[in-house]
Amino acid sequence: MEQKTLNAISRVAHKKGANNLLRRQGKIPAVVYGHIESTAVAIDEKEFATKFRTIAENMIIDLKIDGVSRDVLVKDYQEDLRLGKIMHIDFYAIDQDTLLRSRVPVRLTGSAKGARGGGIVELHYHEIEVECKPRDLPAQFLIDVTDLDTGDGIRVRDLPVPEGVRLLANPDQGVVSVTYAKAEVAPAAEAATAEAEAGAAAAAPGAPGAEKAAGGEKASGAEKTSGAGKTSGAGSGKKGG
Repeated sequence: MEQKTLNAISRVAHKKGANNLLRRQGKIPAVVYGHIESTAVAIDEKEFATKFRTIAENMIIDLKIDGVSRDVLVKDYQEDLRLGKIMHIDFYAIDQDTLLRSRVPVRLTGSAKGARGGGIVELHYHEIEVECKPRDLPAQFLIDVTDLDTGDGIRVRDLPVPEGVRLLANPDQGVVSVTYAKAEVAPAAEAATAEAEAGAAAAAPGAPGAEKAAGGEKASGAEKTSGAGKTSGAGSGKKGG
């Protein structure tokens, strides 16, 4: 992958007040550790923001500390989301001949056949952990999903792995799949179905509602045969059931 450069100046590690002063001067406090002695540095905020719009763990940076080059990875960083500013960075100095572990992003390309038919493309892993020497570290895993139909998928073992790179994930683990879209039932249809089921349950033999309804009908019939003036009473019996 293309390697970017970044300038840094060494500094004496101070407490919080000194770091805040650096930030007001447009600098980002940072530390470099790993295959070198731990060193406190400061980098230019504008230079970092211009060159690194995104921060990836697998991006090897040529960090020039007082003019001396060191290959480093961004191991961790602190960000103030409210201000949208990087507050501190941890750089890990690497040795090109020593194995390292890092996470490589997964990217999809193409339009899946199954998606054109209404299926949904699901990416289960956005990053895959690998082990390799720094020179072999992939920039990304690019997966072409064009030929994937509904029900198809790609597992870890199907990924295109460069020579010298070992995947640290389960080979049978799914990375991307095309699934059937769930059919949506209209709210009105759901309400009608629920009402019909409730009515059927109430009319079932032995149900309390059914007994009341039967009693009301019998009472109504008896009142009708007994003579005039009982019509209103029959109506009330039906409501009571």
